[in-house]
Amino acid sequence: MSEYIIVKDYPQPRPLVWKALTDPALIPLWTSTGQGGRPEGFLPEAGTKFRFIGKPFPGWDGVVLCEVLDAQAPALLRFTWRNKESDAPSVVTNRLEDVPGGTRLTYEHTGFQGVEGFMMSKLLGNVRRKMLNQGLPAVLNDLDEQGKLRPGSTLRPKDLTLSGS
Repeated sequence: MSEYIIVKDYPQPRPLVWKALTDPALIPLWTSTGQGGRPEGFLPEAGTKFRFIGKPFPGWDGVVLCEVLDAQAPALLRFTWRNKESDAPSVVTNRLEDVPGGTRLTYEHTGFQGVEGFMMSKLLGNVRRKMLNQGLPAVLNDLDEQGKLRPGSTLRPKDLTLSGS
């Protein structure tokens, strides 16, 4: 079984980081540093089934099926992740904790199985590192104290359609 863990500290307070991780309007702004990722039907509540809609490419339709397993604002968000209904789910866990000067995010994605899972964990790990090192800080830096984008923010989600579609 494969997994990856990313630990990142941000200078913003935990409620603000939680907001960026769980607000459906903000999520596409930081996930767009990868293949995009717009949550559809997401609420940070256990039992919520939702989809991430990303940019499709050959061999993947751009949809990830998810279900929230646990949500404890502003400390824990855990959900399943599968590319198709027949896949065994892997699990994404976001843990937030206060640290001097801000918030520590521990992002874990576990439960990848087989050779395909190993390859997927490597691919997703690289994409997530970019999102958490570049995308999320850009969003956090553009939020005011209430978690709203500051006037004049230039952050926009990427177009997730294939060119020519």
